[in-house]
Amino acid sequence: MVHCSCVWFRKYGNFIDNLRLFTRGGSGGMGYPRLGGEGGKGGDVWVVAHNKMTLKQLKDKYPQKRFVAGEGANSRVSALKGSKGKDCEIPVPVGISVTDENGKIIGELNKEKDRILVAEGGLGGKLLTNFLPLKGQKRIIHLDLKLIADIGLVGFPNAGKSSLLSQVSHAKPAIADYAFTTLKPQLGKIMYNDFKQISVADLPGLIEGAHMNKGMGHKFLKHVERTRQLLFVVDISGFQLSSQTQYRTAFETIILLTKELELYKEELQTKPALLAVNKMDLPGAQDKFHELMHQLQNPKDFLHLFEKNMIPERTMEFQHIIPISAITGEGIDELKSYIRTSLDEHANQEDDTYHKKQLLNLQISNTIPYSEPPPKNSVTSPR
Repeated sequence: MVHCSCVWFRKYGNFIDNLRLFTRGGSGGMGYPRLGGEGGKGGDVWVVAHNKMTLKQLKDKYPQKRFVAGEGANSRVSALKGSKGKDCEIPVPVGISVTDENGKIIGELNKEKDRILVAEGGLGGKLLTNFLPLKGQKRIIHLDLKLIADIGLVGFPNAGKSSLLSQVSHAKPAIADYAFTTLKPQLGKIMYNDFKQISVADLPGLIEGAHMNKGMGHKFLKHVERTRQLLFVVDISGFQLSSQTQYRTAFETIILLTKELELYKEELQTKPALLAVNKMDLPGAQDKFHELMHQLQNPKDFLHLFEKNMIPERTMEFQHIIPISAITGEGIDELKSYIRTSLDEHANQEDDTYHKKQLLNLQISNTIPYSEPPPKNSVTSPR
């Protein structure tokens, strides 16, 4: 029987964010009925995270996209207990979500050397199986890369995200005077004087209805999930996608962006967020900014202006609101400083939470009987 080993991937230029792989655990070895010998268990297939790996490298290195573990050794007179088959390891980047063919999450790999068992080897032949070996588990898996940057820029098209990215980092995105400048993720890094680097992703612009997969829709929102913090970028003059669509003020833009995130996945609203109000070099921008600040301080007073289905359950709370001009450079240094402070504060909070959790686990482990610990860094899930 021929197994499908084709690969499906989505890419933006050379940027691949999804791969489909065929995996199979090794078959067990034959038992030895006359002497009661047991065949070796088949090898397992693991997905293992490596810092310097990319999905493109994986695709280029293994064009067949088939990963099959070794078979267990047969039982024989000189070795009644057959040895286990060789495990197969699939090297993947850090920040990968692994799902099965039905979209069910098998596990996530968030740091170097994290590993997930994706296909178990079959048992070797023994008395229980009439000394006949069992075949290994077969599974088609999907690898989804989501963690691509510390900061994700969130905004409707033409808010000036690409211009901002080129201002704060060394990225050189193509910038044009039309709505959809960014059709693929642009990655840049902010470099600080003490050599600290913070990665920033300018993602394809959202449009109203993105949660229903309009425009770049879900591709965009999927990437937003795996940025540590959000940086909303809005045009102080408001936004209009085309002459057929309604004009939105800066405040309306923020409310609608919030609603799109909420409709896709409510947890996105709990991410720390900053707001950059762009194009402050335009005439009348200062007056509009004061009005926007008033609206953001008292959002409930203005929500009656929206249709009910456009009002988010909770409004976004921004840690800092920074007026900027990506064209003149106004406010850019302040924005860089706020981004750094915000990331550092939350990294400290995450460390505190992690240490408290570790302490709690230690207290719990002291009150329950000892049991065999799982292998280091292993992440398994029920099949």
